[in-house]
Amino acid sequence: MIFGDLIPYLAPTVVLLLILASAIKILPEYERGVVFFLGRFQGVKGPGLIIVIPGIQQIVRVDLRVITLDVPSQDVISKDNVTVRVNAVLYFRVVDPERSIIRVEDYAAATSQLAQTTLRSVLGKHDLDEMLSERDKLNNDIQEIIDTQTEEWGIKVANVEIKHVDLNESMIRAIARQAEAERERRAKVIHAEGELQASKKLVEAAEVMSADPGAMQLRYLQTLADMSTGNASTIVFPLPMDMMKAFMDKQKPGLNKPKDSDPGES
Repeated sequence: MIFGDLIPYLAPTVVLLLILASAIKILPEYERGVVFFLGRFQGVKGPGLIIVIPGIQQIVRVDLRVITLDVPSQDVISKDNVTVRVNAVLYFRVVDPERSIIRVEDYAAATSQLAQTTLRSVLGKHDLDEMLSERDKLNNDIQEIIDTQTEEWGIKVANVEIKHVDLNESMIRAIARQAEAERERRAKVIHAEGELQASKKLVEAAEVMSADPGAMQLRYLQTLADMSTGNASTIVFPLPMDMMKAFMDKQKPGLNKPKDSDPGES
């Protein structure tokens, strides 16, 4: 009889317990709840235990952790008319749960679309060489643009990194030829600078040896000694420098010119 008396109260009790269970919400430390009362914004609650009246209040959970967003590959035409495929990765987080829910329908999808268009727009203003060598500058430019536009949504962009810049095979070969030509140019410049420095040193050495004939003779003998150390079949006949000087003097103009005859001679 006692159990039969409790049956009429069993159903309301179960309904009350179900309503109470659905009203209790537990939010972890990294989440916040945007609460609406009859469709109007009431406040941001959490973390911890909160009570939401079913049917009257609604709650939308928002994750405050950093979200990693992979930007799909985009076809970009650079400033020097080179077509490349570029992809990137975007790191952002929600700093204002109210604005991220009220002012944009899906903040993750909106941020992804904005990142794609900004990536194409920014890279299209630069040459291919800048894309390959100045990635840090391009990353900062893209981050500033996206961060400025997503600030209205309560989003903070932490970082943007360009991952890959894919080129076609013909462009890769052209860049390889360009790099090879640049290396050859540097080699020729270095070789020319070496020749210039060597010529200056040779001129200085010649000036020092010309001041003392004995130094020239010693250098001549040292050259003969260096040649004799090799296993060569060349035979060298050393000649005195004075003898060579006599031959050189005869080749100078005006030395062998006959003297004018005396007008007094008959």
